[in-house]
Amino acid sequence: MSDATPEPRSVLITGGNRGIGRSIAEEFLRRGDKVSVTSRSGQGGPEGALTVAADVTDGDSLDAAIRTAEEAHGPIDVLVANAGVTDDQLLLRMSDDSFETVLDTNLTGSFRTIKRVIKSMMRKKKGRIVLISSVVGLYGSPGQVNYAASKSGLIGIARAITRELGSRGITANVVAPGYIDTEMTQSLSEDLQASYRKAIPAGRFADPEEVARVVAFVASDDAAYISGAVIPVDGGLGMGH
Repeated sequence: MSDATPEPRSVLITGGNRGIGRSIAEEFLRRGDKVSVTSRSGQGGPEGALTVAADVTDGDSLDAAIRTAEEAHGPIDVLVANAGVTDDQLLLRMSDDSFETVLDTNLTGSFRTIKRVIKSMMRKKKGRIVLISSVVGLYGSPGQVNYAASKSGLIGIARAITRELGSRGITANVVAPGYIDTEMTQSLSEDLQASYRKAIPAGRFADPEEVARVVAFVASDDAAYISGAVIPVDGGLGMGH
C-alpha cells in the first residue's frame, strides 16, 4: 500500500540534549523514528530518545556511543551533526588554542562522526547526513573567525561526500540556521535583540522547530535528489550567499 507507514529509521543527533539539537530530536521522534542523541554528560536528551555520552573531539567516546546506539536501534540511517561550541573573540585577541578548539569540535568533530557511521550507509546503499552550519558560515560575523571558519568548512565536507558517495544513495546536506529563539538569544539585551531583528527581513527570530522541520525534510525520502545543498533557515538574513 502506498500509504503504509514508513519503517522507523535509526537516527543519531550529536548535541541533541538542548537547543536546536533537542528540537531536531523531538521532530524525528514525532515522525516515528528511533532516535539516539549524544551529550557530553550522557544525560538530558528528550523523552523517548536514547541519550548516550560522547565528546565529538574524542574518537574513543564516539566509538562507544555509536556502538550503544546501533545495538539499541540498528545501524545509523540518518546522522545529524549538530554538536558545536563558540568561543568568540576579536581576531587580534583570539588565541591559537581558541581557534583550534572550536574547529576541533564543530568541523573535525563532524568528520569523526561521519566517518564512524558511513560504512553501514554504504552497505545499505542509503543514508542521510545533515550538517548543522550557521548563517555566520557564509555571512561572516565580527569576533567569530573561528566559528565562521568551522561552519563554512561543513559545506566543503557535504559537497566532497556528495561527489564521493552520491552514487551509493547517500546524501549530505547543510542546514544553515540564522538567529533562533533559544536560551542563548533570550539572554541578549533587548537593544541587541532589536538590532538583530532589524537586520532580518522576516523581522523575527525563528522557532527551533522551524529548523527541525527543514532538517527532517532533507533527511526524508522526498529529498533523495537533494545533495550538497546549503539550505538557509534565517528569515532572509544571508540571502545571496
